[in-house]
Amino acid sequence: MATAYFTRLVQEKRAAMPPAILAPEELASAAGLAPDPWQERMLSSGSQRILLNCSRQAGKSTVTALLSIHTALYEPGSLVLLLSPSLRQSQELFRKALDVYRALDRPVAAETESALRLELENGSRIISLPGKNHTVRGFSGVSLLAIDEAAQVPDDLYFTVRPMLAVSGGRLVALSTPFGTRGWWYEAWRSDEPWERYEIPATECPRISPGFLEEERQAMGEWWFDQEYGCRFLDAETQPFRREDVDRAFEEEVEAWQL
Repeated sequence: MATAYFTRLVQEKRAAMPPAILAPEELASAAGLAPDPWQERMLSSGSQRILLNCSRQAGKSTVTALLSIHTALYEPGSLVLLLSPSLRQSQELFRKALDVYRALDRPVAAETESALRLELENGSRIISLPGKNHTVRGFSGVSLLAIDEAAQVPDDLYFTVRPMLAVSGGRLVALSTPFGTRGWWYEAWRSDEPWERYEIPATECPRISPGFLEEERQAMGEWWFDQEYGCRFLDAETQPFRREDVDRAFEEEVEAWQL
């Protein structure tokens, strides 16, 4: 009787694991995706802290969705949180993760598969959350925290979710286009903190044609174009003082007395 019981446990455990362990970039190929070189570098990276400063439509959401599914499949019992300023935005990232999972033909069966949550038989969960303090508190032991549209996530929310990684030693991936010279995202990008940084302007995305970019430049103007497609952190057009001038005003400079 005991032998039969343990045999069943082993069979159930095997059934909850994918048939083969694939590296993240191999998982992309299995899902029918062809990662760009920078996406391959990011997927193969072992860094715990990653910033993706990418043009619109450069593929930052897709590569983060791939990493989310890889974590859920190959780290049984893992918790992946997808956080955005709004529920609609986090649902979009979650939908990309579901697309990858379904393209792989659901290698680990799902116990729950909804518009906001994926729970697998191996105990892993992927949960889509809006950027509200009262909805994100309470989670702990996070294996992967992905913050989408990070430049528009408020500082207080960012500092609320970081402690979720304290015990688990989980990974943090923050992806965005720039949104002015303010906020934690801007400060993180220019800081000396040990982030692994990727800057991918639209000119480095093979799926965006030069003709389209020139059309966008003409329609949007240089300021919006440089921010949305050029990955540039720019002062607001209505801002009376440049950020670099404000920073310079607070720099302490002490000159030695001339004797």
